[in-house]
Amino acid sequence: MILYPFLLDILKYTVSGLGVVWIAFYLLKPYLDRSENIQLVELKKTISHQTLPLRLQAYERVVLFIERVNPANLLVRLNGPGYSAAELYSLIVAEIRNEYQHNVSQQIYVSARAWAVVKRVKDDTINVATNAVKALPENATGLELSKIILAHLSNLEDNPYEISTNLVRKDIEELF
Repeated sequence: MILYPFLLDILKYTVSGLGVVWIAFYLLKPYLDRSENIQLVELKKTISHQTLPLRLQAYERVVLFIERVNPANLLVRLNGPGYSAAELYSLIVAEIRNEYQHNVSQQIYVSARAWAVVKRVKDDTINVATNAVKALPENATGLELSKIILAHLSNLEDNPYEISTNLVRKDIEELF
């Protein structure tokens, strides 16, 4: 019988202690959450401060890629006297793929939309060159291939390379 009031006292003290802890936790929880949010914001700010230059550099490289694979620039760099259409086509495809491989790591720092633009530019440029070389006879020269590619691009209503560059610029503007 003496044990019963002792157990009742222990139960009362335990329940009241748990109640005090529960109330204290819910009173302090907003302060703890706010402190955690402040630390998270500081961490994001630090990471952003460190990665922003890398992201800007990646966007610069993406724009440079678009300009380098633009046939108006690419053909000037690659076109040499005496190339056959097949040789020039091989050079064009190899140059585009090399440029792409050289810049593939930039996809880590640019948005998925910007990287999709890069892939689309690469694929479309290779397709334009492929279609142009197929339209030529076997003994065609590199100059003829260049003329067909440039004529195809000039027939387009909008320059796809300018559109691509503008899409990348819009992506950069969203960073700020």
